[in-house]
Amino acid sequence: MSDAAGRNERAEEPEQPEQPDEAAQGEGAEPPGERARRLRERRVAAHRGARRVLAGPGFSTSLRERLALLDRADELYDLDEASDMYGNGIVAALEEKVAGLLGTEAAAFFPTGTMAQQVALRCWAGRTGNPVVALHGLSHPELHERGAFSRVSGLRPARLTDEPRQPTAEEVRDFEEPFGALMLELPLRDAGFVLPTWEQLTETVEAARERDAVVHFDGARLWETTVHFGRTPAEIAGLADSVYVSFYKSLKGYGGAALAGPRTLVEEARAWRHRYGGAVFQQFPTVLSALAGLERELPRLPEYVAHARVVAAALREGFAAAGLPWARVHPETPHTHEFQVWLPYDAEVVGEAAVRQGEETGTLLFSRGWQTPGPGLAVTEVGVEAAGLRWTADDVRAAAADFAARLKG
Repeated sequence: MSDAAGRNERAEEPEQPEQPDEAAQGEGAEPPGERARRLRERRVAAHRGARRVLAGPGFSTSLRERLALLDRADELYDLDEASDMYGNGIVAALEEKVAGLLGTEAAAFFPTGTMAQQVALRCWAGRTGNPVVALHGLSHPELHERGAFSRVSGLRPARLTDEPRQPTAEEVRDFEEPFGALMLELPLRDAGFVLPTWEQLTETVEAARERDAVVHFDGARLWETTVHFGRTPAEIAGLADSVYVSFYKSLKGYGGAALAGPRTLVEEARAWRHRYGGAVFQQFPTVLSALAGLERELPRLPEYVAHARVVAAALREGFAAAGLPWARVHPETPHTHEFQVWLPYDAEVVGEAAVRQGEETGTLLFSRGWQTPGPGLAVTEVGVEAAGLRWTADDVRAAAADFAARLKG
C-alpha cells in the first residue's frame, strides 16, 4: 500500500493504526498487518479496562456509552415534536443554531464534511468561473479523501506549500497561477493541529481577496480555536466567505457537519447536497448528538485547551527526567486541546509499550495509534478532554516516566 493510500484509509476517523516495520519480519513470522490488528484490539481493550485514561477517542467506547450521549435529550429539544423528514424539524433547528453561532446568514446540515466542502467549493467555482482551489498539501482533501475534489467535483487542487505550518500571505499573493478559492484548514491537523496568529490569518485572507478569490475555511475543529485567536466562533468565521464545521471532531457527536455562509450559497448547496446523496430521510439521532455537543462540550473547550498546555509541558518534563532522548511535543505550547508527541523509536515498539502500560498498570497515557513519519521515528496525537482534566502535572510526569522506562527496557 502506498503512503498516500495508507493515509487515506483513516479518512475522517481520528484513529491511527500502528505501522509495523515490514523489513523486520522474518520467515514464518506473523504478518505485519495481523500484528497491527492485534495491537489495535489490545489498545481498545486497554482503553476500556483502564482505571485512568488521559485521553481517548469516543469511538473506542461501547454502543451503550455512545447512546448515553443522548441522556436528558429532552433538555436539548422538544421530543414530542414530529420527527424530521429530509431535513426539516430538528435538522432545520440545528442549522439555525449553527448560523447564529457562526454569524452567517444560513447554514445547511450535511452527513459528512467531505461532502459539505466539495459542495461549497464547486458552488464557488461556478460563481468565480475558476475550478482551482489553493490549499495546503497536508490538508484533509489532499490526504484523506481519495482525490474526491478532482474525481467527483471537477475541482483542481493546487498546493500552496507542503511545509508543516499554515500557508503565508506571501505564498498566497505570489502563487504562480490564478485560483478561484483559497481553502484554509483551521487548525491544520496533520501538521500538529497548528494555527496562524490572528494577524497572519487576516493577512492571508486579505492576500486572497487581492487576487479576487473567495475564502473557505475548513473549520472541522474551528470550535477549539477560540482560545488561540482570542476571538468568538462568529468573529473567526466572519473572515471567510464560507465555513464548514464538524459535530464530532470537537463536540463528540455521532457525526455530521454544517456548511455556513451567505443564504444564496447555502440554498444552492442544499440542491447539490441532494444530488450527492446527502438528503437523508431521518437524521434526528445525529442531530440530537450535535445539539448535545453544542450545549455540553462547546463551553468546555477553552478549559480543555488550557489544560492541554499543562499536560504538554508535563510530558516534556517527564520524558526529560526519564532520560528519554529526543522526545518532542509539537507544538510545544499547543494551539488547541490536541497536539502531537514524537519519539525516536519505531511505531510498533512505541505502540507496544503504550498498550503494556495500560494493561499492566490500569493507567493509559497514550490511547491513539502511532505512525512512522520516517525511519526510527514514531508520532501520535494526544487530545485533552474531560478525562484529562483529572490529571495533574505530577500525574502526567509520573505516567511519562513509567512509559519511558518500559520503552527503554
